[in-house]
Amino acid sequence: MTTAASPSTPSSSLPTIAFIGGGNMASAIIGGLIHQGHPASQIEVVEPWDEAREALRQNYGLQAQAEPGPALQRAQIVVWAVKPQTFKDAAAQARPYAQEALHLSVAAGIRSDSIAQWLGSERVVRTMPNTPALVGKGMSALYARPAVSAQDRQNIESIMATTGEFLWVEAEQQLDAVTALSGSGPAYVFYFLEAMARAGTGMGLSAEQAYRLAVGTFVGASELARRSQEPPEVLRQRVTSKGGTTYAAIQSMEHDAVGDKFVQAMQAACQRARELGDEFGK
Repeated sequence: MTTAASPSTPSSSLPTIAFIGGGNMASAIIGGLIHQGHPASQIEVVEPWDEAREALRQNYGLQAQAEPGPALQRAQIVVWAVKPQTFKDAAAQARPYAQEALHLSVAAGIRSDSIAQWLGSERVVRTMPNTPALVGKGMSALYARPAVSAQDRQNIESIMATTGEFLWVEAEQQLDAVTALSGSGPAYVFYFLEAMARAGTGMGLSAEQAYRLAVGTFVGASELARRSQEPPEVLRQRVTSKGGTTYAAIQSMEHDAVGDKFVQAMQAACQRARELGDEFGK
């Protein structure tokens, strides 16, 4: 069971926020926060890579630190934007300065039990965002441990609202499915865009024409689905006249079990999310 939530207007009164990791996802959230009026002076970043620190300085005027230090102690919220395989070591370095904070993890697969143990805190929220957060069109799911208060949830919502839409899930294991569906989902869209553009050029269109038509079709179809009260099966059927061009394409995909193969691929992603938790959550 899930509880949906609409994006709310981020509060400029949010407390100081620290980011462990300053890569793409962290930058998406940081950019959204600053755009919504959160002062850069209330953002701390720990990022070991020189190039990433320089990008944060140029883009947002932030002086990121190469490793955790006393400056983290002023952060009431810590966002963990690190790779699953580096989370445990990063937590060990930051724990002396961040035990009193509310923690938000965007790391795929790493379970909240492990995070709580590593950080010595039960105030842990996990989320699975996706890369459209970079343009404010992300779709995220959130899971909170029991110790997370209503105010904590509200603060997390204010942060995630800067990246797009979100919803809460009640069972943590659902985040593995979220990872497979929306977390990895943009890659599936790009995969199909590649194929559609390749087909277009093979049928005589220029590369630019084919790509523009493919992208525009995804944007339009997604918006139609968003606005419609009808399920995608009905929407599909409305553009699939028997014996027509769309029918020929759908019949070809059905013959090759494209839909079933796609489901299998997403199940593989879900399984890998579980494996990440087992592999790096010890």
